[in-house]
Amino acid sequence: MSNRTTPVTYHRTAAVEGLEIFYREAGEPGAPLVLLLHGFPSSSHMYRHLVPALADRYHVIAPDLPGFGLSSMPPREEFAYGFGRFVDIIEAFLEKLAVTRYALYVMDYGAPVGFRLALKHPDRVTALIIQNGNAYEDGMQEFWSATKALWADNSQARRNAIRPFMSLEGTRSQYIDGVSDISRLDPAAWLHDQYFLDRPGNVDIQLDIIYDYRWNVELYPQFHAYFRKHQPPTLISWGRNDRIFAVEGARAFLRDLPRAELHLIDSGHFALEDKADEIVPLVRGFLDRVLS
Repeated sequence: MSNRTTPVTYHRTAAVEGLEIFYREAGEPGAPLVLLLHGFPSSSHMYRHLVPALADRYHVIAPDLPGFGLSSMPPREEFAYGFGRFVDIIEAFLEKLAVTRYALYVMDYGAPVGFRLALKHPDRVTALIIQNGNAYEDGMQEFWSATKALWADNSQARRNAIRPFMSLEGTRSQYIDGVSDISRLDPAAWLHDQYFLDRPGNVDIQLDIIYDYRWNVELYPQFHAYFRKHQPPTLISWGRNDRIFAVEGARAFLRDLPRAELHLIDSGHFALEDKADEIVPLVRGFLDRVLS
C-alpha cells in the first residue's frame, strides 16, 4: 500500500490593479514553480487534476484571467480586454506573489499570454510546456476563416457570425471533437465553462478578445526569435485531432526549437481532459529532467 498522499490544492484570490484574480495553488513554496495558463473558454478549472498531479515535487500556480472563471469580470467599458492587458495583469499578479522564476505550461489563449511574458522576461522562464497553444500560422487553418473575417471587419454582422461558437453546443464541441472515447470526458468541464460564458456581457467581452487575438499573430515572428535565441527546454504535448489549432502548428515549433520534445496525442483541443493519463507522465518526466 502506497503512503503517498495527494497534495492539497488551495483556492485563493489576489488583489491586482483593482481586480480580484482567482488562482489555484499547491505544492511547497520554494520548490521549482510551474505556472499554468489556461485557454478559452476555460479557466484554471481545466487544470484541476494537473495541479495536484505535479504538486508533490513542484510549486504550482494556475490563475484565472480577467473575465474568465472566478476572476473579476469588469465591464468592457472599464477594462481593455485583450492579450496585452492580460500580460500586465499576470505580471502584476506574479509580482504580488513574489514569483520570479517559472516553467510555463500554456494552452490555447495561455500560449500568447505566456510567450508575451517570455518576451518581456526571458530570464525568468525555466521551461516551456505547450499543449495545443499556437505560435505559427501553420496551425491556423479552416477553423479560423470566420475569425479572420472579423479581424478584417469588426462589424456587428461579423461578431454575430461567431456568437454560436459560444453556445453550449459550441463549447461542448471544443471538448468532444477529435476524441475517440467521449466517455473519458467529464461533462462538468464544458458546463462549467458555459456557466461563465452565459454571464450577462461575457459574450461581448469574448468577442473583443477574439478580435484582439490578431495582434498575437503579428507577434509570431518575435515569438520565433525568442525561441531561436533562448532555446528554452520545451515539451510539446498536442492533441493531434485538434480542429482549432491544427497539428501542423505543433510541428512548426521544431523549426525554431529543434531540441523540443514533440508528442502527438490521440485527442482534440482539450487533450488534458481525456488523456491526462498520457500527458501527466510526460510532463512530470520532462520537468524532472530539466528542473532537477
